Amino acid sequence: MTDSKDYVPPKVWTWEQPNGGTFANINRPIAGPTHDKELPVGKHPLQLYSLGTPNGVKVTIMLEELLAQGHVGAEYDAWLINIREGDQFGSGFVDINPNSKIPALFDRSGVQPVRVFESGAILLYLSEKFQAFLPKEGVARTEALNWLFWQMGSAPYLGGGFGHFYAYAPAKFQYAIDRFTMETKRQLDVLDRRLAVSEFLGGDQYTIADIAVFPWYGGLVKGWLYGAAEFLSVQDYKHVQRWAETVYSRPAVKRGRMVNRMHGEPAEQLRERHDASDFDTKTQDKIQPAS
Repeated sequence: MTDSKDYVPPKVWTWEQPNGGTFANINRPIAGPTHDKELPVGKHPLQLYSLGTPNGVKVTIMLEELLAQGHVGAEYDAWLINIREGDQFGSGFVDINPNSKIPALFDRSGVQPVRVFESGAILLYLSEKFQAFLPKEGVARTEALNWLFWQMGSAPYLGGGFGHFYAYAPAKFQYAIDRFTMETKRQLDVLDRRLAVSEFLGGDQYTIADIAVFPWYGGLVKGWLYGAAEFLSVQDYKHVQRWAETVYSRPAVKRGRMVNRMHGEPAEQLRERHDASDFDTKTQDKIQPAS
C-alpha cells in the first residue's frame, strides 16, 4: 500500500486489486449479481432479508414495535443475509435491492408485491402502511421527518467514515480519523442540543426518527459500536445518553436488536426470526455460531 503522503492520484483510476480492510473481499466498483441464488420465502406477507447491523436493526425494531402495538399484519419472516460472505450479491437479493445493501423488504400482502429498499424508505413505508410511529400531519410530522432524513445523511460519516478508518481500515491514517472523529462529535452535539429541549427527536412522541437514529448514535453512546466510547468521550453527551436509555428500555427495541444478529452473547442472537415464539424457544439450531 502506498504511503498516504506519497500517493498521487492517477489521471484515470482503475481497480486492480482489493485494498485491504475488513470488507475487502466483497468490495468492487460494479453493481449487479455475482451469482444465481433465489431468496427463501416464509409464511408471512412481510419478508425481510437483513443482518443485525445498525441499518438492519432499524427495521426489526420497527416491526417489533408494530407487533407490540397489535398490528398483526406486521408479522414477518427475517432471513439472514451474511454480507461478509457476499449474500447481498445473489440474484434474488439484487432483484429486491439493486444497490446490494441490507436491509431489503418484500411485501406480499397486496395484489401486487412491493419491494422496498433503503432503511429509511422501509421505515416510512411501514409507518404509512400501518399508520403508526409518525404523526399524520403538521409540524410534528415534518419535524420527525427532518430527523429521519438527518440520520440518512449523517450516518455515512459515522459508519463509512469514522467507523471504517477507526476500526476497519488496514492501516491507521491520522488525517482520516481526525476528520471523521470531529464530524462524529459534531453530530453527537447536534443530537445532544436537540434532546436537551425535546424528549424524543421529533418532539414528545416516539417516532420512526428515534427508531432510525438509535441503532447508530444510541449504540455509539452505549458502547456497542467500534469500541470507541472512551475515544469519543460519549459520557459528555448526557441528553443523548438519557434518550438512548429511554429507547433501549422498550421491550420491542430489545427484541429488534436480537434479530439477524451474528455477534455478541449467544443468548442475545436470533439469527432468523419466523414467529414471535422464536424469542422464547431459541435453540442452538436457531442461534448458530457466526461463520
